[in-house]
Amino acid sequence: MSVEPFIGDSDMDIESLREANRKLRKINAALIDRVERSSDMAGNAFSMFETAITLEAMVRERTGELEDALGRLASANAELAQAHARADANRMRLRDAIDSINEGFVLFDAEDRLILFNDAYLGFWPEIADQLREGMSFADVARLAAAHHRPIGALVAPDRWVSDRLARHSVADGGHVQALADGRWVQINELRTSEGGIVGIYTDITEVKAEDARARALELAERNLVLQATLDNLSEGVCLIDAEGRVAAWNEALRPLLGLADDWVQDGGTHATLIGWCRDGMGMVDQGCLDWRGHGLTSDTRHALVHAGDRSFELRSTALERGGQVIGFTNVTDMLRAQASLQETAETLERRVAERTAELEAEVTERREIEAQLRDAKTAAEKANLSKTSFLAAASHDLLQPLNAARLFVAALGDRRLALPTRALVNQTSTALDSVEDLLEALLEISRLDAGAIQPEIGDFRLDRLLDTLRVEFAPVARAAGLTMTIASEPAWVRSDIRLVRRILQNFVSNALRYTQQGSVRVDCTIDGRGVCISVKDSGPGIAPDSQAIIFEEFRRLDSRTSGKGLGLAIVKRASDMLGHPVTLESAPGRGSTFAICLPIGEPVADPVDGAEMPGRDRTMRGLNILVIDNERAIQTGMRTLLGGWGCTVQAAGGFAEATGLFGDGATPDIILIDYHLNEGETGDQTLDRLRAHFGGPVPAIMISADRGKELKARLDACGIPLLNKPVKPAQLRALLRTMLK
Repeated sequence: MSVEPFIGDSDMDIESLREANRKLRKINAALIDRVERSSDMAGNAFSMFETAITLEAMVRERTGELEDALGRLASANAELAQAHARADANRMRLRDAIDSINEGFVLFDAEDRLILFNDAYLGFWPEIADQLREGMSFADVARLAAAHHRPIGALVAPDRWVSDRLARHSVADGGHVQALADGRWVQINELRTSEGGIVGIYTDITEVKAEDARARALELAERNLVLQATLDNLSEGVCLIDAEGRVAAWNEALRPLLGLADDWVQDGGTHATLIGWCRDGMGMVDQGCLDWRGHGLTSDTRHALVHAGDRSFELRSTALERGGQVIGFTNVTDMLRAQASLQETAETLERRVAERTAELEAEVTERREIEAQLRDAKTAAEKANLSKTSFLAAASHDLLQPLNAARLFVAALGDRRLALPTRALVNQTSTALDSVEDLLEALLEISRLDAGAIQPEIGDFRLDRLLDTLRVEFAPVARAAGLTMTIASEPAWVRSDIRLVRRILQNFVSNALRYTQQGSVRVDCTIDGRGVCISVKDSGPGIAPDSQAIIFEEFRRLDSRTSGKGLGLAIVKRASDMLGHPVTLESAPGRGSTFAICLPIGEPVADPVDGAEMPGRDRTMRGLNILVIDNERAIQTGMRTLLGGWGCTVQAAGGFAEATGLFGDGATPDIILIDYHLNEGETGDQTLDRLRAHFGGPVPAIMISADRGKELKARLDACGIPLLNKPVKPAQLRALLRTMLK
């Protein structure tokens, strides 16, 4: 390392004082010589005396000035010595400071000549360290580095690297990163000094680069794991081929689906071998869907339904923009067979309907309706094979319609006097309908929870009253099963949605009673700082730890001997997540299970005061004139049978025109039972407004619909029209009719 000597203003001051001293000596000698010559020539004593006095004064004055100048010269010499000492100390400190830093330090002057550097800087260029000298230009240093191939860029094109480095150095506006041939990475920060020079700081960032590379590799590995897990969870076979035509990723479903060998990828899995196996080994006629399109020029998707032997596959091939191709295989053999079977069944039914129509002309209308229902059922079945969501959407109306009619017929049969064997069959049919209704209710509720159609209505309510309703509801079930059920309720106020909380607790208690063969079921309430915790504990078989998470999934039952559908806890999970109330489970095999939910504490509110009963007298059902409006003939028949068994006079119609034709001469029905969804897109509330205008008064009405949305209920509540959901429960209908008659 070298440091330029510092030249200060003190040297210049000393030189000026020396020059002044020489001038004074010269003037003094000239004056003395003049005095001596004047004495010899004039000879005037008095004149000489005056001259001597004058000269003496002048000499004394000049001598004083000379002594003063010499004093200042001595002081200046002392200050100059101190300045040199301080400069030497500063140079030493600067040298030590530069050598002590870990980064490489280099300084170039305004003419881009090397004037200062430290050992750390030389450590970046070990091959040329002994050739670096003060006064070298930066261009010479760069050419030396390129000649010894120190930077990575200099290995391929040394001249180009030197040119780029000189251009970046001339700008000197910040930092950049440079890779060295020995594997190190250096960050170079160059800035201009106030004198026009350039100072450079060289920092070794190899470890930082390595850590960044490790982090990127870890992130890439995690993404690959997520991608592989996603692929493995697909039921269809998926294969990802890179831009070079090699198999890059696949899922576990692909190999058994296509019958590939265990080591098919190890033997050189490529796009060519895959399509070769599909076309030659399986005899798949893919219609060009499997052709190679992974050049990365365009992004498009091809879809085809192909056959391979006795199996059928749905192929989907997608070319990727960056190169490569994704191919998906879905085995649709069973679905096509089911469709063919349904088609054959539909054709058979159509032939039978045609034959019966020829024999029984009187039943033509009814048979046509049956044929339409069969077509609807076939369409619903085909949609169910393709999409569960489509099935759930159709079930809200298409499936609840015939279920509603069946329940009405069974309820009408139950009101009649029947032989014991026949009554047993009716009860079994009613139980089966209840099971179907429960399953549909659960499926629809899950669908509505997933779709966000159910929104919580948060309010404060008393927990003990809710638990009392559970006691009344499940006490008979517990007695029939020979179990002891205890509900320890607390007069506590909680804040939540009472409907969803009731549904959660119903599922807890129902599951406890279903899976407990003997012993007891206990419901407890605990109040602490977190809120109110309601727990349902049973003495059942318990649940293993590895199964406690999956029981909250749809159609998960640990004991297949029970009658449950495996949907109750799925509804609990969705409802509790929506409300934000944590649900816990404590269980072990042979030690029973405890399900619990914690609710926030609410504020007491005044109980609503029951209003005075409306004036009038309680009428019986007999002789009640009821107008039923529904576009399904089967439901009209069921309602007519059920209500007729209660002693009512029933008129049934499919719409407004037919209904007005049933009443003449100012006659009006006592109550109107009307379906919400009618023919040609007309809704029940629209038809009801037209009927009331026709009858000239607000005739009492009950709306019946499979639509469980809050929007419809709110609109009907605003109009004062009660709503019954399909399938209609006869007891609920009867209670509502009696209430409206008071």
